[in-house]
Amino acid sequence: MKLIHLSDLHLGKRVNEFSMIDDQRHSLGQILQIIDAERPDAVLIAGDVYDKPVPTAEAVALLDRFLVDLSRRELQVYVISGNHDSAERMAFGGRLMEQSGVHLAPVYDGTVARWTLTDEHGPVNLYLLPFVKPVHVRRCFPEREIETYTDAVAAAVEAMDVDPAARNVLVTHQFVTGAARCESEEVSVGGADNVDASVFDGFDYVALGHLHGPQTVGRETVRYCGTPLKYSFSEVHHKKSVTVVELGEKGTVTVRTVPLTPLRDLVELRGTYEDVTRRDFYEGTGYRDAYVHITLTDEEDVPDALGKLRLIYLYLMKLEYDNQRTRAAGVGDEGGDLRRSSPMELLEEFYEKQNGQPMGREQRQFARQLMERIWEGDV
Repeated sequence: MKLIHLSDLHLGKRVNEFSMIDDQRHSLGQILQIIDAERPDAVLIAGDVYDKPVPTAEAVALLDRFLVDLSRRELQVYVISGNHDSAERMAFGGRLMEQSGVHLAPVYDGTVARWTLTDEHGPVNLYLLPFVKPVHVRRCFPEREIETYTDAVAAAVEAMDVDPAARNVLVTHQFVTGAARCESEEVSVGGADNVDASVFDGFDYVALGHLHGPQTVGRETVRYCGTPLKYSFSEVHHKKSVTVVELGEKGTVTVRTVPLTPLRDLVELRGTYEDVTRRDFYEGTGYRDAYVHITLTDEEDVPDALGKLRLIYLYLMKLEYDNQRTRAAGVGDEGGDLRRSSPMELLEEFYEKQNGQPMGREQRQFARQLMERIWEGDV
């Protein structure tokens, strides 16, 4: 059984005010070529299909074209919603699309959609669990104490009644504890969205979405495939790819990747204005056609530097200075550390400064639950 694992297409996304729609169209075309070469049995799309709950018309048209192209191939397509998607919009038309081999996960109501594929080794059960918060699952299981994301996902998984003797694949969209984030991903309050990887022990492969860097968590078969494109300069060193999963008999799973080449790469450049405008600095490099972040080290600001540099670097996304003035003003590492701190970490730091002692366990638990309720809109 061969599966293609995709996630986090973020169709319609803008990066530093640049529309990525052409880049996404190019990327989806490459993915189709990989599918034609690999000839998988199914394609799994693990959420954040769109970048916003109400996507642009261009984004909807691009997904429509992609799903039509997939439906014309002899394979099955399984799609779940992520935290950027509207679960209701993503589920619309699902029963009609099934006739074309496109299966959209319904809005979570306490049950999880399951489909079964068969190969020479027997059945493979595919479970589609869209992005859920504790409040979503709590409504379905009022008798259970569900406070954390681990509680919520564990309850959802237990209700699936997974047969451990069978081959089981889960498609879901969550942050699994121990995985590495980057700047372009949403961080919830206090890291409260962590899900312990142990809740997925009953599955032979877990196709994860949510994090943009391709990576495994705990074991090779609990995997984030990552985004097909770089969506922030924190991803500049990522190697984007498509994940190919092959299931043999029970207990035999192989995972490999096929690289993707972007229409325009993201690059970071650094130097004085004179440095970055020299022909021998940029000619023959591809910088002029890439999305560029330039850090100028001049001590004096260059008048209209952005406009002048865009005559050379057509897709200059971001320009900043690193010099004595910016460092004295606190622009740099200190600001970056602040942005990487979660709301819970900031609250704990503030509490300790105000009271001369750290928060206690009960105080942290109360604060985390209150933040979670606010984030979920319960208060």
